[in-house]
Amino acid sequence: MEGIELVAFQIIASVGSARSCYIEAIQEAKAGDFQAAEALIKKGDLDFNEGHHAHAGLIQKEAKEEQIDLKLLLMHAEDQLMSAEGFKIIAEEFIAVHKILAKLDK
Repeated sequence: MEGIELVAFQIIASVGSARSCYIEAIQEAKAGDFQAAEALIKKGDLDFNEGHHAHAGLIQKEAKEEQIDLKLLLMHAEDQLMSAEGFKIIAEEFIAVHKILAKLDK
């Protein structure tokens, strides 16, 4: 495996890990462990950034008019990238709601 496939798998693996962290962060917030939730968001961000940088590299190549073969695998990687970004936004909102609910319970 080389070239575009390797980059696509790098994106998929990185943002998949990020999405998992974001989902786990929601579960930690639900359990009341907001420090763990915030730590998972930060870890997810690091993972997400790896995938984003790999994707940005492809965009830079295309901007230099290098040929980028559009493959289904790359489309899947981009879909996963956008999905992970959406999960982060949702996770942050759920964490905020769980913090409010925790204050109401006191």
